[in-house]
Amino acid sequence: MGKALGDRGLRLSKGARAGIVLVSAAIAIGLILFGIFGYLRTYPPTVAATPSPTQPNTVDLTLQVEGAVGTGPHPQWVGWYAKDAAGKWVRTTIYQVPEKTYVHVTVYEYDSGGPLRNPYWGKVLGTQGGVEYLNGKPVSVLDAASGNGVAHTIDAPSLGLNIPVWGVNGNAKNFCQQGPCNPSEAHNVITFTFYSGNTTHTYRWQCFIPCGVGYLEGNGGPMAETGYMAGFFKVVA
Repeated sequence: MGKALGDRGLRLSKGARAGIVLVSAAIAIGLILFGIFGYLRTYPPTVAATPSPTQPNTVDLTLQVEGAVGTGPHPQWVGWYAKDAAGKWVRTTIYQVPEKTYVHVTVYEYDSGGPLRNPYWGKVLGTQGGVEYLNGKPVSVLDAASGNGVAHTIDAPSLGLNIPVWGVNGNAKNFCQQGPCNPSEAHNVITFTFYSGNTTHTYRWQCFIPCGVGYLEGNGGPMAETGYMAGFFKVVA
């Protein structure tokens, strides 16, 4: 009889069991929300282009790309930085530009390059004059079979924009090891201008040259990650 009473004493009422279930569910939801808000807190910031001091109806956007970003959860991943209005390099791939405006972009390229799987990505598309300027020289096509090859592309299909970025010699004595890099290290300078369009919209862009080392076909990791090799042009009023 004492044993029976002991067993009944260990049993929980329906209300107690329901309370445990509710508490467990609340904890699970809290952990999920914590993860979501944690992700949002670490989502790359937006850097706005700045008005050109010399050209009317034009904004300037200054970027750099390197083989290892040097910060964040994946410091060895390839990625991009943007210079904000205060002149600080910010690791992000989300850029804000005004509508009905010419966007003048300067890219400091510190990564090594190689051959292209598809020569299409070596074509300059969607820019003013149909060219980009590689170290001051206008070019409409980059032949990745020669020299140091193409390192990356800035490709925004909905804007009709494709910008191949020429690589530097990976064996250079002053090759940048991690970002943000500085002009004393081996680099190329690419400049181009494109029109932002007549409507507000958010356009996705990404690199189409596989560079996700260690991932299937090189297309995993940084290739699909906003803040590394993919991002957005936010066209605002």
